[in-house]
Amino acid sequence: MTMSSDTIRTVIGIIGNGAALVLFLSPVPTFISIWKKGSVEQYSPIPYVATLLNCMIWVLYGLPLVHQHSMLVITINGTGTAIELAYITLFLLCSTGKTRRKVLLLLAAEVAFVAVVAVLVITLAHTHHRRSMIVGLLGVIFGTGMYAAPLAVMKMVIQTKSVEYMPLSLSLASLVNGICWTTYALLKFDVYITIPNGLGVLFALAQVVIYGIYYKSTKEIIEARKRKADQVAMTEVV
Repeated sequence: MTMSSDTIRTVIGIIGNGAALVLFLSPVPTFISIWKKGSVEQYSPIPYVATLLNCMIWVLYGLPLVHQHSMLVITINGTGTAIELAYITLFLLCSTGKTRRKVLLLLAAEVAFVAVVAVLVITLAHTHHRRSMIVGLLGVIFGTGMYAAPLAVMKMVIQTKSVEYMPLSLSLASLVNGICWTTYALLKFDVYITIPNGLGVLFALAQVVIYGIYYKSTKEIIEARKRKADQVAMTEVV
């Protein structure tokens, strides 16, 4: 007995939901560290702000009024929205001054933008095809932005020769998630899901390669920092 393409697509979509959930939860160790230290240090809020915007757009895309038969898209992106809001809340609590104001402004702008898009699309676009096209194009843009956001720290990685603030778990989860959703989209060709996730695979591979290149130097930098801290502590005791 062979499975239909729709059944296979549903199975891969469920696997994709699992992979996306792993992606959304991969920064948990980072935020536990941030919470314990009470500081965001040099961590960038951009990946989490970008992921939130992406999730909200895809929730809109999956609504029956916009694109029918997309419940799997709604469930995982709705979950992602809640998780990213939790991360951003913690980021706000552990940041100060200019950084906190920047995150607040970005958050307010994103919520307002998605609300305006939802109202305009539902009231002015009168067919599912047109609504799917408009929101889908935005999904391509912001989905690509979500996957590309961690690349923002790559300049710092190359300059410092340290991947301390570019978590490997996030890069690996992005890679697996991109592969699953690209496969899902190709089985019943959906160009709006294919493009950002296909690009996401390439971006995630780039991050993994960079991590491999600078992993050894990162360990050396951290060990040197610890030795220096121990020397300072001994000097203070003396």
